[in-house]
Amino acid sequence: MRPYLLSLAAGLLVGLVYSLVRVRSPAPPVIALVGLLGILAGEQIPTLIKQVLGRQVSATAWVTQQVKPHCFGQLPQGTQPPAAIKDKEPTS
Repeated sequence: MRPYLLSLAAGLLVGLVYSLVRVRSPAPPVIALVGLLGILAGEQIPTLIKQVLGRQVSATAWVTQQVKPHCFGQLPQGTQPPAAIKDKEPTS
């Protein structure tokens, strides 16, 4: 996720500089970007059709196989505060 955010931030910064210098962006026209979106969506359609026709139920194990390691690293495990600390919390 971080590389995507950095890429977006860099693109926004370059766009701002282009605007200040009054230079036209060399980015592709919107029609080309819509075509790329179609390509990305088209890659997913065969899998979706196979799943619908085969009546396969999505297994939660798929997530653990596809998303390892977690993009944020090991997430912290929550703990319950001891009762003594909970009783000493200030009340409003």
